[in-house]
Amino acid sequence: MNRDLIGETLANARRHLLSLRNEDGHWTGELSTSALSTATAIVALGSVDKERYALQIKAACLWLCENQNSDGGWGDTVRSYSNISTTLLCWSALKRFGWEGANVSVRRAGFWISDYVGSLSPALIAETVKARYGKDRTFSVPILMLCAICGTLGRDGWRWVLPLPFELAAFPRRWFAAMRLPVVSYALPALIAIGYAAFRNGGPVFRLLTGWWKQPVWPRVSRLLSEIQPSSGGFLEAAPLTCFVTMALVSAGEKEHPVVKKAVEFLLDTVREDGSWPIDTNLATWATTLSVKALGAENGTAAFDTSSEVRQWLLGQQYREVHPFTDAPPGGWAWTDLPGGVPDADDTPGALLALKRLPLNEDGAETLDAAEKAVVWLLNLQNRDGGIPTFCRGWGALPFDRSSPDLTAHTLRAWHSWEAEMPEEIRDRIVGAKAKAIGYLREQQRTDGSWVPLWFGNQDRLNDEENPTYGTANVLFALNPVEDPEMVKAGREWLLENQNSDGGWGSGRGITPSSIEETALAISALAQGNPNDLQTVDALVRGAEWISKSTKNGSNFEPSPIGFYFARLWYYEQIYPVVWTVESLSNLQKVTAH
Repeated sequence: MNRDLIGETLANARRHLLSLRNEDGHWTGELSTSALSTATAIVALGSVDKERYALQIKAACLWLCENQNSDGGWGDTVRSYSNISTTLLCWSALKRFGWEGANVSVRRAGFWISDYVGSLSPALIAETVKARYGKDRTFSVPILMLCAICGTLGRDGWRWVLPLPFELAAFPRRWFAAMRLPVVSYALPALIAIGYAAFRNGGPVFRLLTGWWKQPVWPRVSRLLSEIQPSSGGFLEAAPLTCFVTMALVSAGEKEHPVVKKAVEFLLDTVREDGSWPIDTNLATWATTLSVKALGAENGTAAFDTSSEVRQWLLGQQYREVHPFTDAPPGGWAWTDLPGGVPDADDTPGALLALKRLPLNEDGAETLDAAEKAVVWLLNLQNRDGGIPTFCRGWGALPFDRSSPDLTAHTLRAWHSWEAEMPEEIRDRIVGAKAKAIGYLREQQRTDGSWVPLWFGNQDRLNDEENPTYGTANVLFALNPVEDPEMVKAGREWLLENQNSDGGWGSGRGITPSSIEETALAISALAQGNPNDLQTVDALVRGAEWISKSTKNGSNFEPSPIGFYFARLWYYEQIYPVVWTVESLSNLQKVTAH
């Protein structure tokens, strides 16, 4: 093993990671620009006032035309393959609000859609979109609504937009899980706005039959929509959801709704210099906790010159009140430091693990209080199956609301790290919760030894888009080899067997190309426990050499679109390959030191 090469790569990567801090000393990261976000922003601004926002609309249209894939479609990122959802949105936006220079892009997109669907028949387009998302209407209904607004579903386009029961938002939030809504928990604004738009545009017969009981509910749910809109104006700090809500309200005759004004302000504040929009404003909290964990991997303590400030900043991001959006109790963290975030079960354990690695003040009482609240928050979130969902307990009808192995494993790590410092009553709860969580992970382990995550995938696995490398590595971080020998052994064997011939890891041997992110995660997982068997050592050496070569000794990091955003949208984050390289090579150095 070339220790000098590993040391040089780690040192360079560490310096690079530290250089990415913002002026306040923590990390903001940089999310990939999104064709989907940009297309929805065009339609939202155009729906509100296409003359007033003509400059922004034209710049966005130009960006779409310049970043169209060679096959005529668009993917979720500039490094993603064309897909029907994003291509439909871009095609519709350009066809409705594009200038003459966009005509070539519109025609090329039309050919791509026709080849994919079979024709440009509204019925076939609608059926294709609905089939892609199944029972989950979180994204299929907004896509078809945008197409209807832009006229790409014909004169009677709204007939293809499935109704959403906006009136159910008037019921107490605690009833939502039992009502089995056709959208996921984070899509309440879309349920309200798009549901009302579909009702208003559903034709006179439909309104006559249902209006007597639906219309009177609107003032109440309209007020609720205003109440749950964050001060920034951006729902989830995300352009797509914010845009869908905006265009829906305008199409329903609610152009002067206060939500529309704040949403437009959000879009104007978040547009990038090149005229595009990212999938979300930032993942600052997530990026910071990942960075702290990576910088603390070498010696267990994240020692850097702003670590004390980062600890105070992280404590300031914890939610101390009931969240108005999901009704989540106090104690959790969201992915961002902006007001549109929602507390979740990946960022909360991430914050707990980061706080454990940051230096305390004199007594640490503030940190301990925050940790206790967060631990209880996660305990209360655990589902009956023992797994951990993302936002809300009991929302199990749709995929992105179910328990998942990656969130469960991350929570296990957080519980374990703080267990000894909790009061006896909470320690007792942790013991039982950990047992249930491990039982869930045992049930979720596939026969080949792998686990599949919820929020990460691999776009090169065209058949299923899964990322068992990410899932397996993260579960192995949480399992004790002594307590769970069979699960750990099978998981490690899967990673060893699925190393690519070039020394790196993708999401399966020979299935997908190696990436920095997946290779780094696999190295960190295999380096646990100071392994000394020849097969593992050889795999670690080859993996480290691949990372050194691929990052030019820690000086160049090309991110891969392995992240899933809401509604299964691909994204990449500039900080991912950096933090996981630092963490993996730090873990590897500990192994080589023995």
